[in-house]
Amino acid sequence: MKKRFSFLTAADAITIVFVLVLSILEGIFFLRIADAGIYLVANTALALFIFFSALHCENKRDRRNLFIGFLHDWYLVPAILFIYTQSSSIAFPIHQRDYDAVLISIDRWMFGTDPTAWISRFAHPLLTEILQLAYSSYYLFFILLFIELYRRNDRKDFFYGGMLIVYGFYLSYIGYLLVPAVGPRFTLHNFFSINEELPGLFFTPLLRAVINSGGGIPADSLHPLAAVHRDAFPSGHTELTLTAIYLAFRTGVKSRWFIAVTGTLLILSTVYMRYHYVIDVLSGIGFFFFTVWSGKYLHCWWNKNRETNFLPT
Repeated sequence: MKKRFSFLTAADAITIVFVLVLSILEGIFFLRIADAGIYLVANTALALFIFFSALHCENKRDRRNLFIGFLHDWYLVPAILFIYTQSSSIAFPIHQRDYDAVLISIDRWMFGTDPTAWISRFAHPLLTEILQLAYSSYYLFFILLFIELYRRNDRKDFFYGGMLIVYGFYLSYIGYLLVPAVGPRFTLHNFFSINEELPGLFFTPLLRAVINSGGGIPADSLHPLAAVHRDAFPSGHTELTLTAIYLAFRTGVKSRWFIAVTGTLLILSTVYMRYHYVIDVLSGIGFFFFTVWSGKYLHCWWNKNRETNFLPT
């Protein structure tokens, strides 16, 4: 069976499987999920595009259409965002509850207090500005990393890195589906007061608004809790930032130290900026180790019948 679909890359196969799982869930809970029909149609279109663009690239090889080839190489960028929106927005309708109280109790058990409240004593507008900038640079890591890998003649690191990143994203999305939670900015703090309680200098309010919009909260929303995506557990920002740092040093990209320094600040910002509980961050670290450990075996298993330049060294 696997040989029959060997024209798909490992990232292709994982993406198709994951959207199939989402589609099954949406079919089961169709009446609870407002946009289930739209998601099912979009998932079908995405799976068909992946399948036939990969088949074209395999059959044509050196004569493949450059545009289709480029789309197939880079479709994962918008696909990850689409699948994130889908996974984090259907979790609450499926469970019809959030699990923030459980995460809060774990944090309090570990630390005897709420870490986001405790760390507020160290707040300063300059520190807030730096950490908000770091948190907002999340997707820049992947753009810098993969543009450099794509420009290399040997693209085995591009394909392996792409597989590892999307695999890590989908693992974090499984966490969202299993444990829907909104994070401490809603449960332990006043969401509408954050600009007064945790002010920055120049760009912080704008960046917060952009992140809120990306998380499903419309501008000037009076009921943000009803709209926000459930994406607190685990901290995907922690898991995927660590994965980007790992890949940056493993492949020796020029931007590796920028990714490492900014990424470290980003991980610190997850709690300081009230996006995550500490248990989310610790779980993100655990997800990172599992991603790297299992991802290499998964990639090699899928690609053992493909050309060797797809395999990591």
